[in-house]
Amino acid sequence: MYVVKSPLSDTDLRTVSEALQGALVDLVDLSLVAKQVHWNVVGPRFRSVHLQLDEVVDVARAHSDTVAERASALGVSPDGRASTVAAGTGIGAVPAGWIKDADAVGTLVAALGAVITRMRERVAATGDADPVSQDIFIGITADLEKHHWMFQAENA
Repeated sequence: MYVVKSPLSDTDLRTVSEALQGALVDLVDLSLVAKQVHWNVVGPRFRSVHLQLDEVVDVARAHSDTVAERASALGVSPDGRASTVAAGTGIGAVPAGWIKDADAVGTLVAALGAVITRMRERVAATGDADPVSQDIFIGITADLEKHHWMFQAENA
């Protein structure tokens, strides 16, 4: 059922809606992964890593809302349900329990790297189909790459 009529052609809408849905899944999972690690990080760098993780959570949540609202604006119903996120995420599993600060940083480097790779694919896929959505993906990728750099520098 289409409640909102998209200005895009059916072909372009299919491309863009897949990209937006995939981004939503990755961003929701990134926020969950970062929060899980945030709650369980231990070690001498606890405080700085703990606070840095919340920055990633805030960025991921803000961008997930932007992505979901873009999908809605194009007449596509966004799906952020837990089962959808679990089935479609590109982020690996996070171990249960306490996580040493260096391992926490490594977990975030890997998670951010996975999401960035998929975001860059979405940037490429949406350029002709919808430059507006592509612009959103470019901004998200830039923010995530900044955090990726900062976490990499933690373990340098």
